[in-house]
Amino acid sequence: MVKQSIFGRIAQLAKANINALIDSAEDPGLMLDQMVRDYTNSIAEAEGAVAQTIGNLRLLEQDHAEDVRNAGDWGNKALAASRKADELRAAGNTVDADKFDNLAKVALGRQLSAEKEARDAEPTIASQTAVVDQLKKGLDAMRGKLSQLSSKRDELIARSKTADAQRQVQDAVKSIDLLDPTSEISRFEDKIRRQEAVVMGQQELAASSLDAQFEQLDASDDEVELDARLAALKAGSPPPSAITSGA
Repeated sequence: MVKQSIFGRIAQLAKANINALIDSAEDPGLMLDQMVRDYTNSIAEAEGAVAQTIGNLRLLEQDHAEDVRNAGDWGNKALAASRKADELRAAGNTVDADKFDNLAKVALGRQLSAEKEARDAEPTIASQTAVVDQLKKGLDAMRGKLSQLSSKRDELIARSKTADAQRQVQDAVKSIDLLDPTSEISRFEDKIRRQEAVVMGQQELAASSLDAQFEQLDASDDEVELDARLAALKAGSPPPSAITSGA
């Protein structure tokens, strides 16, 4: 039962669709790590079971070869005993000839028994050979899957690191967008423009004040002129004229 479960696991793991398992996993990295451990442990366990199966097959093959050799040896002994019996019978010694014929029959019986054992073992050897071939292929497939798993795990780790780096860059870009240094410049520019506007207003006010002063100066000159003319009238003199007639 233990061997059957191991061999069934070999077949199951060898046929596993890694890409499908990765797609269905919540955390592919953890899943791949666990699969690598499972494959490694299963391969080690399967190697022991397969080695024992191969060892049993080799013992069967050795027993079969021994049965074949024994059948040949007993056949040779039967032939030698039969020839000896023929020689003794030709010499007129029928008693000893019969003994050697009986010995030849015993040897032939042993030969038949050895041949039967060899024939009986052949189907088992054939089926065990097929099982061993399948197990070897399964182990090779599992080793290939393990290599694929390790490569896939390394690839995912590299892709994960790349994705983290890209996410950090994107977060940095988003933070820059949120801060928006151009908006700070715009606010600073607006502040300067407001300061410039205040200066322009102050200059305009200063200019208006200067015009008013000149207007006041002109009004003061008119009052002086009026006072001068009024004084001239009172003195009986014609008022001075600011306009001179031409000759």
